[in-house]
Amino acid sequence: MFQRLRDGEPRNREQLAMLMGQTRSTLSARIDLLTSLGLIGPVADTSGNDAGVLADLVFNPSAKVVLAADIGASKARLAITDLGSTVLAERTQDVAMTDGPDVVLDWVITVGRELLAEIGRPGTDLVSIGVGLPTTVNHMSGRPLNPPVMPAWDNVGVPGRLQAALHAPVLVDNDVNIMARGEHRSAWTGISDMLFVKVATGIGAGIISDGDLRRGALGAAGDIGHISIKNDTSVTCVCGNTGCLEAVASGRAIASALSRAGLAAQSTKDVIALVQSGNTQAIDAVHEAGRTIGATLAGCVTLLNPQVIVIGGSLVTAGDHLISGIREVVYRRALPLATQHLQIVASHTGDRAGILGASAMAIDRVLGASAIDALAL
Repeated sequence: MFQRLRDGEPRNREQLAMLMGQTRSTLSARIDLLTSLGLIGPVADTSGNDAGVLADLVFNPSAKVVLAADIGASKARLAITDLGSTVLAERTQDVAMTDGPDVVLDWVITVGRELLAEIGRPGTDLVSIGVGLPTTVNHMSGRPLNPPVMPAWDNVGVPGRLQAALHAPVLVDNDVNIMARGEHRSAWTGISDMLFVKVATGIGAGIISDGDLRRGALGAAGDIGHISIKNDTSVTCVCGNTGCLEAVASGRAIASALSRAGLAAQSTKDVIALVQSGNTQAIDAVHEAGRTIGATLAGCVTLLNPQVIVIGGSLVTAGDHLISGIREVVYRRALPLATQHLQIVASHTGDRAGILGASAMAIDRVLGASAIDALAL
């Protein structure tokens, strides 16, 4: 019953009883419980009529809040949202994952508390925390698995550290997975098969199949940045292998290539600035990176047959050059049947995809059907 009300549509008890096929007594007990928790309440009556037994009930997303953290290799975004994923307060800051978990997690804890104070909510209103990290994560334990460029994070108990400080349950996932979840939940709810591709300092993908996020056996599904695409031992990737997609077409790789060509490019930010200034070398390099990524995605299209490929990450902000390169190759190389209705688009949620996904993950932890059923026991 509660899951029906989470869509924000007011319904009265009679409508809910018909939808759920439950007796009035069973339904009333559940309504009383959810009302006592503040999760639902009557719709404000502005008609002047007396409230009756058929008064409409509606989900109350402001009852509690969650903390959402989208932590990338070089930038982190933190937000407090209500139970409907509406952002109430947020903070963005450059970070360096290589500084280690103590520095980064202390920042999350400190800023999380500051954001709660900013919106005037006590710590007891925080019911769940969702975190995205730029590495493979064991989703069951929330521990990072063998991060190639940040070994200090290997097997760190991220949920335990944050829960001990902020006193709320913690879920952790790969950053691209939460971006895929956020984009899907916010912009593509009617689509059951979607591929979200992040192109920034690194490259990765989040897979939505049959409406659900797919992580694979060990959480490594979608790690397309480490597919070998070039038989060149001189192109070394951060993972230790050679010829990986990320080593050739990521923002970091483009910056390195432009720097070798004599341009002032040390980071993805520099690449974006050069493209936006009209530098033809940078524009051509980004377009070529799109074509290279497109060659890998053509295989993904054949394997997964998505309805839409969403391109996100900071490099997308440089303009259409990246996506046009991706489209050029995917539509040429993938099977016509697989691309017949395929859309390849820029992210609708932009740089908020991660926090919206982390928020949704945290909310589902406390408001999912099994969690609500447990409250009724």
